[in-house]
Amino acid sequence: MSENSAPNPAPGGSSCSAVVGMQWGDEGKGKIVDLIAPQHDAVARYNGGANAGHSVVVKGERFSLHLIPSGILYPSKLAIIGNGVVLDPDKLQQEIDGLRSRGVDTSGLIVSSRAHVVMPYHKAEDAAREDSLKKERLSRDGEQSSVVSEIGTTRRGIGPAYAEKVQRSGAVRVCDLLDPETLREKISIAIATKRASLVDQPGVAATLDVAGVTDWALHAGENLRPMVQDTTYLLNNLVRAGKKVLFESANGTLLDVDHGTYPFVTGSSCSVGGIGPGTGVPVQRVGRVTGVMKAYSTRVGAGPMPTELTGDGEDGKIGDRIRTRGREFGTTTGRPRRVGWLDLVAVKYSAMINGTTGLALTMLDVLAGFDTVRVCTKYEFAGKQTDRFLPDSASLSAARPIYTDFPGFSEDVSAARSRGELPPRARAYIEFIEQTVGVPVDIVSVGPDRAQTITS
Repeated sequence: MSENSAPNPAPGGSSCSAVVGMQWGDEGKGKIVDLIAPQHDAVARYNGGANAGHSVVVKGERFSLHLIPSGILYPSKLAIIGNGVVLDPDKLQQEIDGLRSRGVDTSGLIVSSRAHVVMPYHKAEDAAREDSLKKERLSRDGEQSSVVSEIGTTRRGIGPAYAEKVQRSGAVRVCDLLDPETLREKISIAIATKRASLVDQPGVAATLDVAGVTDWALHAGENLRPMVQDTTYLLNNLVRAGKKVLFESANGTLLDVDHGTYPFVTGSSCSVGGIGPGTGVPVQRVGRVTGVMKAYSTRVGAGPMPTELTGDGEDGKIGDRIRTRGREFGTTTGRPRRVGWLDLVAVKYSAMINGTTGLALTMLDVLAGFDTVRVCTKYEFAGKQTDRFLPDSASLSAARPIYTDFPGFSEDVSAARSRGELPPRARAYIEFIEQTVGVPVDIVSVGPDRAQTITS
């Protein structure tokens, strides 16, 4: 097992950029997208669905976005939902209505005709599967398992929608919502294949009514019609015309269906590699990849997290303190997030996967006031030390973190607008991250507001 790996070099010659999460999501991607969107002509989401939650704070006003790209807050930018996103029409409409009620111009919003639709029966499937896995876990008399457990999904139907996409025959795309004959046929096929497994589930009768679901979908299609385009051609034409496109990821690299902590992952490609299949734009067009990471670690749902701070002792108190100060409650679900010290083994792995060219460090202000700050730089696994990340959940569950300790900083950093204004110990923390990961920290967030950012 090689102990050393380096991030991929950045491809040159392209004005397109990407923002990706380096951890288990919730890193603050929304703020970073909002921050660098002015340098681009369009912002495109390429994966995930309404399970994502991107928060942007502008002059003290908080906007929570789930499907709409964070660039929507700039009226001159196109905000494009790519074909790799699974679209919940009801959630999208709620989001549009909410933004319009607050004076946000949504006329630049465009939806891919090839995006797949989260149908009502997908949500029923999601809930039924999670309940079944929970029941199986409880039947094991409390025995812990890295395999048999509910995934901890948002129950928004994301995974089943992606599964339907791969199974093909009954999958509904946005373009189908505008074609009544095709739509009815696909819904009939989908419900016929799901009826046996869902018929006994409470409260799902409406999701198995072909006529009712079809009427709902046709209505959704009419609402979406003015926004629908073939975004594959749109995005490629923008790139060919020399326009700058910013690709926005949902979730985080460690939740990537291929490269994350499987099986406790989401249903899509969250890494930069998802740009190609999720938009139709070759990833070679991306010259700048900004990896967003918190100054500590968080996770929502099940799955291993080596640096997690839990229990009734000092670790649990530290975890609660970070959670409270960092407002670590899900934007989408409201669930309290699991909290731990920064895991640089994981971040370095994500930098390698994404070819990260620069880091955006968020939530540095949350660590102010701790006497000691710990950073995981290696794992102990199978009796040996390794600086390799272990994406298989069974292996990662058995890994124990090896820490490097730093003296904390007591100063409030929320008013800092340059690195030189940060206390020396905070600067040392940032420099250690850069040295360990091998990627420069280009952006430091010291508070939730757009203005509370260091870019120099």
